[in-house]
Amino acid sequence: MNQTPRGNRLHIAIFGRRNVGKSSLINALTEQDIAVISDVAGTTTDPVYKSMEILPIGPVLLIDTPGIDDEGDIGRLRIERTKKVLEKTDVALIVTDRSTGIGAFEQDLIRMIREKELPVIIVYNKSDVDETLIINGIQELKESDLPIVTVSAKTNEGIALLKEALIKQAPKEDNVSLMGGLVNKGDLVILVTPIDSAAPKGRMILPQVQVIRDILDQDATMMVCKETELEEVLGRLKSPPNLVVTDSQAFAYVADVLPKDVLLTSFSILFARFKGDLPTLIEGAKAIQQLSPGDEVLIVEGCTHHRQEDDIGTVKIPRWLEKEAGDKLNFTWCSGTAFEEELEKYKLIVHCGSCMHNRREMMSRIRRAKYHNVPMVNYGVLIGHVSGILDRVIEPFPEINENN
Repeated sequence: MNQTPRGNRLHIAIFGRRNVGKSSLINALTEQDIAVISDVAGTTTDPVYKSMEILPIGPVLLIDTPGIDDEGDIGRLRIERTKKVLEKTDVALIVTDRSTGIGAFEQDLIRMIREKELPVIIVYNKSDVDETLIINGIQELKESDLPIVTVSAKTNEGIALLKEALIKQAPKEDNVSLMGGLVNKGDLVILVTPIDSAAPKGRMILPQVQVIRDILDQDATMMVCKETELEEVLGRLKSPPNLVVTDSQAFAYVADVLPKDVLLTSFSILFARFKGDLPTLIEGAKAIQQLSPGDEVLIVEGCTHHRQEDDIGTVKIPRWLEKEAGDKLNFTWCSGTAFEEELEKYKLIVHCGSCMHNRREMMSRIRRAKYHNVPMVNYGVLIGHVSGILDRVIEPFPEINENN
């Protein structure tokens, strides 16, 4: 479970004022001393992410956040970073104790959590000091039916009950998987994985590894080859494969080699469906044809990596889009956990496959783009469009065909 990618883990974010015991609670939940503990207020200065297993929940990503009552100019910046954590949160824990209670800070946070329709648990900490749950503002929470768990992060009292509450509040699996509905037991899938200067030495990239695992989960089989070997591999088969999945950048070559009656898509498009909203990202491709010289375009990558000479995000995509627009465009790039605050000026957002994000965060970004009426497309969908084969590479997806 410790090898489970971050984007596939349950994201549990812990909020509260300074010195209510957020870091101590993480140590109690994980049964390890992984968070720094101090009596000095403000020990946690930035959100801290820790991939862990919490039995019996399974693989999770715990997010320890700075106090929501931090002070000064730097404190306000920390609070803003804390609030941004909500974009990727699956379950929120609000930690309090008798001395802090439920005041304006907590009420404001509860309001934001409810607006995002997130499950939340109120954790009343330090029961070893005061076992009575009589604190300011608690009666209103009881009447609102918000779950409240009393714990002591110091003695571990109530931690088992908190884990039970987490299991109950965690979003239920929606049975969305990378290959769900695309392949059946016994099917054969060919994965085309170019090995070029951008490929990590000695290993496969994360999307490829996850697709391989999901094919096995579907009781299907696979063959893996480079794009230059595809024609030879096809010639060895007695019957055609049920599906071919390729790196999007090899679309043109693979589509030319592959018989027209064999279904084709890409790793990036699989992730557009798995982590986001594929119909919306396909709709966003229409905006590519409407770009004009000088338009603003935002390109977003979920991971940071060494740029290659012909990098997909900073070289190839800008080149393709400027060809469509007929002249120069103005590009802005952001990577990692960053995402632009002001979206109104952009005519198009181009997002990576989002293998490093969880579905909650990707859907939040899509909703923000919709709110500002900015079309969004992902790498694979964009490449399918500029290659002239978008209709073909979305054909494998039953939900797209049903809508059409």
